[in-house]
Amino acid sequence: MATCMIVDDEPLSRDILRKYIAEVKDLDLVAECSDGFEATHQLIQHPVDLIFLDINMPGLTGISLARSLSSAPLIIFTTAYPEFAVEGFELNALDYLVKPYSFERFLKAANKALVKLSSENESGFPTQKILVKADKKLFALEPASILYIEGQGDYIRIHMENMKLMVHDTIKNFMESLPEDRFMRIHKSWVVNLGKISFIEGNMVRIASEFLPVSPALKEELMERFSAA
Repeated sequence: MATCMIVDDEPLSRDILRKYIAEVKDLDLVAECSDGFEATHQLIQHPVDLIFLDINMPGLTGISLARSLSSAPLIIFTTAYPEFAVEGFELNALDYLVKPYSFERFLKAANKALVKLSSENESGFPTQKILVKADKKLFALEPASILYIEGQGDYIRIHMENMKLMVHDTIKNFMESLPEDRFMRIHKSWVVNLGKISFIEGNMVRIASEFLPVSPALKEELMERFSAA
């Protein structure tokens, strides 16, 4: 469970974030602040793992608050002004949500934070689950349960031993939620769990009962990573 805080001077924005966070059982919202000064005091008393931080606030901006923190938690900036994005990422922000953003976009950022927190706190395969929305339902998937991922334009199909899920996302975006040492993109349309590969034959890999193609340019990297997995 990751603790988080909302810092935003707009009540409506706080309401939306509160609703989104409530949908993610691995996020625990412990505080809401309407300005940077209140957030500074709160963080001294009760540090958190993650802050959803608005940039354009009166008095102390989100950028100034982030710069003032000596031991900063993970930060996901939220703002209606995309021109602040470069400055935000210079502060090592984990992600940047431009208002208005969808639940799916929020979920991508939340997954990124949860995976990072999990990898920092544990060794081996992260136990932190990845949240995906499919068929109007929210699923919590363990990375280890994923066999491979198939890209289909603006959608991906996640293949597991007991089910398949069609998710509105791209391979590039979804890979940011996966532990990078365990998964590899072997083709423009395929990402594999290295630990689920049975064998490699020519330019094909065998996972479960399926053969998946390997791009020739990625064959050498795949062989190295498969042998080390």
